Amino acid sequence: MTDQSSPAAVPARLAAFAALLPFPLDPFQVQACRALDGGHSVLVCAPTGAGKTVVGEFAVHLALHAGGKCFYTTPIKALSNQKYADLCARHGKDAVGLLTGDQSINADAPVVVMTTEVLRNMIYASSTSLIGLTHVVMDEVHFLADRFRGAVWEEVILHLPEDVRLVSLSATVSNAEEFGDWITTVRGDTTVVVDEVRPIPLHQHMMVGSRIHDLFDTRAHPEGGRRGMVVDPELLSQVRRRLALDRADAWDRGRGNGGFRPLPRPEVITRLDRDGLLPAITFVFSRAGCDAAVAQCLRGGIRLTSDEEAAQIRAVVDEHTRDLPRADLEVLGFTQWRTALERGIAAHHAGMLPAFRHTVEELFVRGLVRAVFATETLALGINMPARTVVLERLVKYNGETHAELTPGEYTQLTGRAGRRGIDVEGHAVVLWQPGVEPAAVAGLASTRTFPLRSSFRPSYNMAVNLIDAVGADRSRALLEMSFAQFQADKSVVGLTRGIERNEAALVELRDRLGGDDSDILDYLRLRAELTDLERARERQGRQDRRRAAVESLLALRRGDIVAVPGGRRAGLAVVIEPDSTVDEPRPLVVTADAWSGRLSAADFPAPAQVVGRLRLPRHTDHRTGRGRRDIASSLRSTGIPVPRRPKRTKTGGDTREIDALRRRLRQHPARKDPELEKLARVGDRYNRLAREVAQQRQKVAATTNSLARTFERIVALLTERGYLSAGPDPSTTEAGERLARIYGETDLLVAECLRQRVWAGLSPAELAAVVSAVVYESRVEGAVALRGPTEPVRRALAETVRLCDRLRADEVRHKLPPTREPDLGFVAAVHTWVTTQSLAEALLAAGGGGRDLSAGDFVRWCRQVIDLLDQIRTCAQDPEIVKTAGRAVAAIRRGVVGVDAV
Repeated sequence: MTDQSSPAAVPARLAAFAALLPFPLDPFQVQACRALDGGHSVLVCAPTGAGKTVVGEFAVHLALHAGGKCFYTTPIKALSNQKYADLCARHGKDAVGLLTGDQSINADAPVVVMTTEVLRNMIYASSTSLIGLTHVVMDEVHFLADRFRGAVWEEVILHLPEDVRLVSLSATVSNAEEFGDWITTVRGDTTVVVDEVRPIPLHQHMMVGSRIHDLFDTRAHPEGGRRGMVVDPELLSQVRRRLALDRADAWDRGRGNGGFRPLPRPEVITRLDRDGLLPAITFVFSRAGCDAAVAQCLRGGIRLTSDEEAAQIRAVVDEHTRDLPRADLEVLGFTQWRTALERGIAAHHAGMLPAFRHTVEELFVRGLVRAVFATETLALGINMPARTVVLERLVKYNGETHAELTPGEYTQLTGRAGRRGIDVEGHAVVLWQPGVEPAAVAGLASTRTFPLRSSFRPSYNMAVNLIDAVGADRSRALLEMSFAQFQADKSVVGLTRGIERNEAALVELRDRLGGDDSDILDYLRLRAELTDLERARERQGRQDRRRAAVESLLALRRGDIVAVPGGRRAGLAVVIEPDSTVDEPRPLVVTADAWSGRLSAADFPAPAQVVGRLRLPRHTDHRTGRGRRDIASSLRSTGIPVPRRPKRTKTGGDTREIDALRRRLRQHPARKDPELEKLARVGDRYNRLAREVAQQRQKVAATTNSLARTFERIVALLTERGYLSAGPDPSTTEAGERLARIYGETDLLVAECLRQRVWAGLSPAELAAVVSAVVYESRVEGAVALRGPTEPVRRALAETVRLCDRLRADEVRHKLPPTREPDLGFVAAVHTWVTTQSLAEALLAAGGGGRDLSAGDFVRWCRQVIDLLDQIRTCAQDPEIVKTAGRAVAAIRRGVVGVDAV
């Protein structure tokens, strides 16, 4: 590829575009824009804040200059809103439109900003808006790794008309070349531009107590590494001192450990302000933690604004909230929120009302709010750069468990530090606490390997749309062209090479052992079979012993005296608190030597043996040394002797097969071979390699054509249910055409409910309530009892659940992932909202259903219900349901739900 970054011969259109910018273009921007001007598609990978979007804006410039169209897609509505405002400011409102799930502004404009899903839907619907389209910008294209929505990005890349130039903008990923190779394969000539240099240098720090230390020793030259990649020895020394002081402090207070107390948040902000490190974003990873941090700063009397700035803040607040009902503002804690803003402090998270969140974003960008406490959602593309980013912890909840931050997540979060054109440098500060090792933080900060992994998989909606557009054969071919299959095929190449190497080695070893039919190979196969059987028997024995120990622990009652057979707690112990956890009971005990803690099945190689009873008072104090000593004294005074440790019972079960194998081995002719042991070592290597080859072949079989197999299963189920016609070349039926207009995780369930008229005869409020069950997904585990505010709602929900159960059974039969079950946690809330028009009562109704909802979550789920109701309006066969869905949309989209939707 030619050097596109040289200053010579700058194309005229690029020169005209650059003249409009208030800053000179960086080399990577010039390279990408030149490629775009030359008619190539481009993939640009660069750090957060590097200015990738300039390349997207040049695509807009080219489209307008040529009289064509440009679609600018983003992963989230907030980014769409932000980019719409930016492009309107540059090109005027007449030239720019906006299309999101619930907004349509100037949709026929030559430049339209939209969420990626909107473009996908346009492509499948063969929208006339695609006529004249010359460029598509896909901002944050690395979202294709998102396991819930990532497939949309691949669908767009695969299905866009070939003559459309694609501008893909991504965060820095370590496999950009692989991603670029795939785009080139499916879309033709694509220039890959990778820039790893941050426009604003980032300095890494750790705050230990009230002191901020450099993370890296900038003077060090590690062996074979980069300058400054050694942890600062002064930081390590300070951490050691702090640990020693905290331990001493804990003993002084009589607690024995846990003496660490984190620096209060107001003091952290004060320290940052004193060192000139504001504005700052502090990532807390908890909505409640963000709100608590703001409250702490208010109680601490922090004020980061002047009277003049406070007046400007009030004006912005009034502008954003003027359309909100006063009664709702009281429910939303408006007064405290505004007071914090006037002092330059705010929270930012998805649980906030959108109008509140957008107010915070505007005030922060304008420099009026200087301390924001945020969850990680702020890092997802929203343009809110700061001078400093603070990380309170390096562990966050990922939806399933608490997990440590990955290097990619750390880089994305700290990438917010450093405002281009304002700051000379950015700063990342990790708050130290016990367990946070500086070396681990240094590893996060210096790692640069974040591979992009596809999450693409076929869905019901995708299948009917593909078959309707290009037929079944072409659909299969398109799926084989996905990035997911591209990556899978590359892994198969590596596995196949490994199989070839191992098979060559197997041939050599087999020859050394005398060939396939040799006595020694037969003997070794028998010996390996015997080993496997003996291990399986021993494993079964361990499982049986553990099961017996678990059952014995579940049977324990308060006051039972048990004999702990061995280990550090060997001897007698009395049960203080039984535990009924079925799979892992851990009863609380006090031992004869005054130790208190929980025992588990691991402490009992044989079932727990109850050797007596101790009458305990109603209230026993096992937490203090004196209480434990009193219980231990009572236990010893019973005079019960410690029984002898029981012998481990032999593993039971049928041993006839093992005995037969042993006899065959003793009588085998190979036993007479004088080189038996030498050949046995060769045979062990042969068997290990054979097992490895078998595992590799299984992986290849599972990977090769995996998407096509899933597609065939989906086609079989859809044909069975009448959404596709039968035969070798299926086509969409009338039911399939309606399914093609339903987008979402529960697409087929919604289509079934509409086809079987399960939702017919409901009022607007009732329809909204029932529809919410297939949209809403609780943030916490636990089922909600089947109920509803009215009899028609209860009946419709019961039928919806019944249909879902049948569908899931069919999916299991076809070896497909089961559809998510309905979640009734939002039913009462949305029904109350439509019928009472009161936010307070709607939030109370949600809480009454066992699901506390924040105002922001309430608005977000209401808008998702609206989105599905809008789809129902376009695809339902029953005109009455169509009319009811329209009335339900109008009833939901008002008050806090309707305000600040753009």
